[in-house]
Amino acid sequence: MSQQAGYSPSFKRPAEIMRMRRKRARSDAGVFSSPSGQGSTGSPGQSGSSPACVRPFSPGPLFNTQNRSGGGIKRRNPFANIENTYSPKKKFLIHNDDGNAEAADSYKMKKSTEGDEDVSTQCQGVLPFSARVTEVEKQEHRDISSKECVPFCEDDSLFEEEEEDVKGPLLKSPQAIAPASISPPICTEYPADWSLKTRLLFTSPLSLSWAEHPKAQEEALGLSQHCRAHFSTLPHSVQDPRSCSELRCAFRQSLVYWQHPSLPWISLFPRINAERSFTGKSTPWAQDTALQHSLMSEWAVSLSSLYSLLKARLCPYFYLCSYQFTVLFRAAGVGGSSSITALISPTTRGLREAMKAEGIEFSLPLIEERRKSREQQNLTVHQGEEEEQEEKAQECSELKEGEACRAGDEGENDGYNDDEDGSFSWLKEMGVQDKIKKPDSITIQLRKEGHAVSLDHKPESVVCVEGSHTFTLINFLINCRSVVAAAGSQAGLPPTLLAPVAFRGATMHTLKARSVNVKSRVGSTFQNISTLEITGPVLPSSLCTVATLLRSAQKGNFSAALYTHIPSAVMNTHTTKQQYTGGSVDLSGCGLHPASIQQLQQPSSLGKTALTHINMNNYSYTWKN
Repeated sequence: MSQQAGYSPSFKRPAEIMRMRRKRARSDAGVFSSPSGQGSTGSPGQSGSSPACVRPFSPGPLFNTQNRSGGGIKRRNPFANIENTYSPKKKFLIHNDDGNAEAADSYKMKKSTEGDEDVSTQCQGVLPFSARVTEVEKQEHRDISSKECVPFCEDDSLFEEEEEDVKGPLLKSPQAIAPASISPPICTEYPADWSLKTRLLFTSPLSLSWAEHPKAQEEALGLSQHCRAHFSTLPHSVQDPRSCSELRCAFRQSLVYWQHPSLPWISLFPRINAERSFTGKSTPWAQDTALQHSLMSEWAVSLSSLYSLLKARLCPYFYLCSYQFTVLFRAAGVGGSSSITALISPTTRGLREAMKAEGIEFSLPLIEERRKSREQQNLTVHQGEEEEQEEKAQECSELKEGEACRAGDEGENDGYNDDEDGSFSWLKEMGVQDKIKKPDSITIQLRKEGHAVSLDHKPESVVCVEGSHTFTLINFLINCRSVVAAAGSQAGLPPTLLAPVAFRGATMHTLKARSVNVKSRVGSTFQNISTLEITGPVLPSSLCTVATLLRSAQKGNFSAALYTHIPSAVMNTHTTKQQYTGGSVDLSGCGLHPASIQQLQQPSSLGKTALTHINMNNYSYTWKN
């Protein structure tokens, strides 16, 4: 079948097909009426003035000029003109220099003075009715384009059957033609995360092998720079990281942390639910009381030294990890607080009662936040009730009864009333008072404090201590017996102290780093991916420093999976009395990288969650929590 190149039937509308079938059923002898109302004396389905080589309504051979007879012959599609498939007068998009998209009318209807003229001679390059744009529609699109760059998109279904050689700029989506008018925001920092990490896994398309196997001189220089708090200035992008000695030294410097106590044969982090790591290990202090007193004495000296450094703003923060809770101490100006703060999680009712007995004032941030949200909801409901006071006047009696019922429910939630004997008077009337056991005073007390006990070992039990009460908390922790396990594999072992700077009795440790090259499947191909794994107690400042170094070494393209120590995830919660002071507190002498100081000064926005993924693409951060 000979066919002109560049032509394919594209205008198929179900409504038109049904209309043609109804006309064909009513026709006899293959006579059809033309769309313009003129009777056809030629071949059926073709007007007298239509040109040759016209495609029928559905795909098939081309009509010729000879007459056809017989019913059921399909009429031609009056709009399927060969010329309109590649007519330059089609509707197209004009993109001005200022970025506005303007819809232009691609066809012009010729006014016909003869009523009997064929449709094919009336219209030159006619598009289907769904693609016609009236003057009102054009004006609306111009108004939208003048306010904001909103591209006008045609109905792509009209052109879905066009051949590939016919497709051009006129048939593409305007989003693919016009440049993006709005660029995504650039985030140079990720939110401060105060949770402890047990493992970091960095991946990058560029090699990360420069981070391992340091030379002896590079490792020594990195440790020396850490002790002296000297930091190298790296360029925005390092061309050859493997030959950059400053980068490798700075990386070794970022892996250093300080710990007390230090037992080489036992891993002292994490401590919560870590009985398996202590099982089968030598614990000579478990049965030796004198050794336990010696360990606790040295631990108390180290804790006092850390608090003194914290108070002088020479140590920005430190962690105390016991077998049942974790404490985060932060200096003034860190975490958006103008005073020293301490967060303890998880806690129990017994620990909170012991802190109250020592005169330590504390708050429950998550509980208070929940209470405030409820008060806000009640206030909103109260305002709505005031607005609908007239409507609810008719239900006043029902509201009073409901308030009485609610008051009774609150009394039951709070516990038993003082006259408990009177509440069981109905049992005496029934004669079964001796068969029913009444709750004793201990049960009544537990019911009254049931809401406090229900918080134990949950994230909502996090406690915040601020200001001078943190010093009382230090003395409480030194003298409190509950910080040391009395039985089990951790019996007699003091809590672990972790800090980013040196303190009295501390031992220098470094995180373990290992680089591996792997192949990752991307679609149908495999792509080389370089990975860097860092294990150990990763402090917030170490994570920030490593991410800063990778930004320069990997040219702003890497991603990281963060494995969080779950009990410390709630450390990102807001304290109730936070007052961000900006740069009013000088932390230049705390021994951290300037980028870490700037990030850790900001209040955390993660709530009680922690970061799980960090991704940097073209020097811009995205993250998940």
